[in-house]
Amino acid sequence: MNDRIWISPPHLCGKELEYIQDAFNKNWITTIGDNISGFESDICTFLGEKENAVALNSATAALHLSLIILGVTKDDFVICQDLTFAATINPVIYLGAKPVLVDSEEDTWNMSPVFLEEAILDCIQKGKKPKAIIWVNLYGMPAKIQEITNIAKKYDIALIEDAAESLGATYYGRKCGTFGDISAISFNGNKIITTSGGGMLLSKNTDYITKARFLATQARDDVSWYQHSQIGYNYGMSNIVAGLGRGQMHILEQRIEQRRKNNQYYKKHLLNLNGISFQTEPSADFYSNFWLTAILVDPEKTKGVACEDLRIALEKNNIESRSVWNPMHLQPVFKKYSFYGEGISAKLFQKGLCLPSGSNLSEKELTQIVGIIKAELKY
Repeated sequence: MNDRIWISPPHLCGKELEYIQDAFNKNWITTIGDNISGFESDICTFLGEKENAVALNSATAALHLSLIILGVTKDDFVICQDLTFAATINPVIYLGAKPVLVDSEEDTWNMSPVFLEEAILDCIQKGKKPKAIIWVNLYGMPAKIQEITNIAKKYDIALIEDAAESLGATYYGRKCGTFGDISAISFNGNKIITTSGGGMLLSKNTDYITKARFLATQARDDVSWYQHSQIGYNYGMSNIVAGLGRGQMHILEQRIEQRRKNNQYYKKHLLNLNGISFQTEPSADFYSNFWLTAILVDPEKTKGVACEDLRIALEKNNIESRSVWNPMHLQPVFKKYSFYGEGISAKLFQKGLCLPSGSNLSEKELTQIVGIIKAELKY
């Protein structure tokens, strides 16, 4: 059996060791240190747009703190993208608030502006305007951000950008992670660069950043003894793992290019097959990092071959792929919450497959993956 091909494994460059060694040399084996402040600065420089950052132990923590900072409390409505990972929705539940789930649009697979506005109007009719909107840039593909932003401004609702998967993607030339009142990015082990686990909260609002840093360090009051006037959290990033992130900032642009080349290779060899289509940039104004390359498989055009058949065929050859996210309104834990849409997210789940997309994929491995897919489709 060949070595396993993972869907999105870590891809280190070696530079990380210099920053980790620096943490050891200075004995900053804690949640403060030069690597943390340096990593925050590196990310802000990369993103531009006068962003400020707080390094945290996960993007989930960043979303949780974002909701707290924006004043979300029990029974508040928070509008959320339906087609996403559960980590987008869980922080809403942590606070006792109610997620309002909005369907995808077919162009980017992200939050539909049409159903977003429908959901807002219905919440208002029920007597409670939503406190926040969380949209996602799915698999690195920017959403229809301008339309979403215009609707949020129209109804004066705060925006949270879940950019966990979209570091390096751009929308009209501006980098994802800079569009929300508060944004979150992820450095989980499968992301385009990784700190093994980790995330970052971003905002142009310095008061939000100050509040996030305070809450993430157990909300200790500014006195010489340990005093706490509100509940805090142990959400800080370690100075050791921040060194991993600093090292990979040197090759971030290269990793984005490699992911996009994977996507181009798959399109070159699969796009002309009956029943196969791709999550694709709607125009030149959308620039995905293609963290994951995702395809749709239409059994009506593939003589009955479904995406699950392709997944099983790849798995038999020790190659990991996975379904597109199962929509939140179909999840047992979230099915009681309101959903607005026409089932686009469910159709994407039924037909969608994420292919191996790691930046360390070799051409030989790409050729093998494509060959297995073609063989299953009888090409």
